[in-house]
Amino acid sequence: MLRTIESEIEDIRNRGLLRSTRLISSRQSAHVTCNGNDVLLLCSNNYLGLADHPALVAASIAAAQQYGTSSGASRLVSGTMELHERLESSVADFKNSEAALLFNSGYAANTGIIPALIGRGDVVFSDRLNHASIIDGILLSGARLVRYPHNDYLQLALLMEKHAKGRCLIVSDGVFSMDGDIAPLAELVRLKHKYGALLMVDDAHGCGVLGKQGRGSAELLGVGSEVDVQMGTFGKALGSFGAYAAVSAELRELLINRARSFIFSTSLPPSVLAASLAAVELVQTPEGDLLREQLSANTLFFRDSLANAGFRIPAGSTQIVPILVGSAATTMQFSEALLAEGLFAQGIRPPTVPAGTSRLRFTLMATHTHSDLADAVERISHVGRALGVV
Repeated sequence: MLRTIESEIEDIRNRGLLRSTRLISSRQSAHVTCNGNDVLLLCSNNYLGLADHPALVAASIAAAQQYGTSSGASRLVSGTMELHERLESSVADFKNSEAALLFNSGYAANTGIIPALIGRGDVVFSDRLNHASIIDGILLSGARLVRYPHNDYLQLALLMEKHAKGRCLIVSDGVFSMDGDIAPLAELVRLKHKYGALLMVDDAHGCGVLGKQGRGSAELLGVGSEVDVQMGTFGKALGSFGAYAAVSAELRELLINRARSFIFSTSLPPSVLAASLAAVELVQTPEGDLLREQLSANTLFFRDSLANAGFRIPAGSTQIVPILVGSAATTMQFSEALLAEGLFAQGIRPPTVPAGTSRLRFTLMATHTHSDLADAVERISHVGRALGVV
């Protein structure tokens, strides 16, 4: 007998995995109004606090007034607008690549790029903790999937020795979104050269944050010129929306002709393009340097404070700071109790993370104050002790 939609929802609820949204009625700042209450926001990817920056807001408004509210169609139908070209040129300069191509989101980028690069008969080597959009892109490609243990380049080398035949792609997150650790990109580059593979890095959580000028994990690790596809997003540290692929001119041409999420989607609108352009420019200024310094200081304080309080914090150095809880039910109790205490932090459960590794995922912002975070650590510790998490 076929299961009803109602029974499927009930099954999700019974397993403690039912998801719902919360109403935000304010800007995405360090403090937000959530369900009518003022709370400290500790689960936003707005790492540099640019989502309500005056320069981005002004650029967005001016573009809407000059160009209107929509691009009208896909770029292959109604043309490339001037702002598309300017933003792609700015991204290419920022990432020190020959070219760049815009996509409507990180998910659209990964599900478009990967099937454009590989297909049936090819092999893709993917980190076991890669983002769901990477996995979906691989499944759409029809290529053979070989998964390697998280960040284990020695096992990857053994797997490539055995399975690297024909066209091969290595794909990895730059910063892993649920753990906050960084991929061993120098080793991936070495294996790419040894086996003649392409290398793609999803740097959604590194762009704007890591590296001397915020160019991301590849800049931080000194391998920017060695990565064939650097995918990044504008909707996290850059405070806007959309995504890009920084690539060679040749790969850009291939993506224009093969990436279905580019070909068959109405392109990003002028107001979003202008805000993204302002953000790319801003992160390369002294103000961008200062914001990264503030974010780094906030991250170090928060990580150390939670670890000293006895919580299980995975090794890492980025602005993504998880507390490992284990039980999905306890994780959600923790999240609800913190919201009642004025802290908005999301519980992360399967299938986003493996069973038994449910966690609270905190994300730091440059615009959090020291007093904000010190008070948050006290409240988190109080709730954690009450729930037996620490």
